[in-house]
Amino acid sequence: MIQYIIKRLLQTIPVLIGVSIIVFAIMRVFSPDPAPIVLGQHATIEATEAWREAHGLNEPIIQQYFTYMGNALQGDLGTSYYTKQPVTQEIFSRFPATVELAIAAILFASFFGILIGTISAVKKNSIFDNLGMLLALIGVSLPIFWLGIMMIIFFSGTLGILPSGGRLNPLLQPDHVTGFYIIDALLSGDMAALKDAIHHLILPAVALGMYSMAIIARMTRSSMLETLEQDYIRTARAKGISEKSVIIKHGLRNALIPIVTVIGLQLGSLLGGAVLTETVFSWPGIGSYTVNCILKSDFPVVQGVVLLIATIFVFMNLIVDIIYAFLDPRIKYSKKGD
Repeated sequence: MIQYIIKRLLQTIPVLIGVSIIVFAIMRVFSPDPAPIVLGQHATIEATEAWREAHGLNEPIIQQYFTYMGNALQGDLGTSYYTKQPVTQEIFSRFPATVELAIAAILFASFFGILIGTISAVKKNSIFDNLGMLLALIGVSLPIFWLGIMMIIFFSGTLGILPSGGRLNPLLQPDHVTGFYIIDALLSGDMAALKDAIHHLILPAVALGMYSMAIIARMTRSSMLETLEQDYIRTARAKGISEKSVIIKHGLRNALIPIVTVIGLQLGSLLGGAVLTETVFSWPGIGSYTVNCILKSDFPVVQGVVLLIATIFVFMNLIVDIIYAFLDPRIKYSKKGD
């Protein structure tokens, strides 16, 4: 197992290098020159050239790349052209908001996706199955931004029971410990802030997690249908084991491997793809911030965010592979990691 993990970690190196090359090239070749954007349209040619020289943009692109990667390996992702703050600081000041939203979304998606998929499989071709798959179809088909707007109109505008945007009431800021408002509120014992943070989280988490819920529900149904046809399920029923135990202990547990794969990949997607949700709900995460930086050609920030998201994707895949062994003892890793 250890050798397998080490091998997988080594395999991440060329992946991350490839991602860094692609992003670096795209930002340099296809993005507009950041100097006029930063300095303004009325900046002189001399000021523009001086700014480009100061930020190393006049050097050959290959030299720029190796300089950037050399600094990145030391933990220096550069400095934002606009805020003049280190990119690492800029990213991690907003990253807890995106992580908190993504975790809430995947918890919602996993719980209801597995529940709907399991019921649909057990009640195959019944009204419950049809309704569950109809809901999954709706979840896949609805655009996130439209769903988010409709939820804001109904739950915030019409019913007035949930806030329309933001992350927390400014008057209820808990003590900053981790940057995760729910955890910080729990640590400080501030129940008012905890309640408000959860209320702000519900709508964006549901909107963001709806698509993932539909994917998980479909995968759960497919996997459960295949599992429930196995001989050991019929044997368990013949032994008089309760139907609940057959479904949960024997059926769902053995069907979890492909489901865990989907959940892991969906979590990585949620972390990197929350741009529309964060924009609609004015959520102060890295998604909406990155879009603004792309429009401004803030190269260091965009490159740093993409490298971070790519790293998360790679390690999520590794974690999923490791979980396999705990879910199914039949899975073994050879010394060569095959």
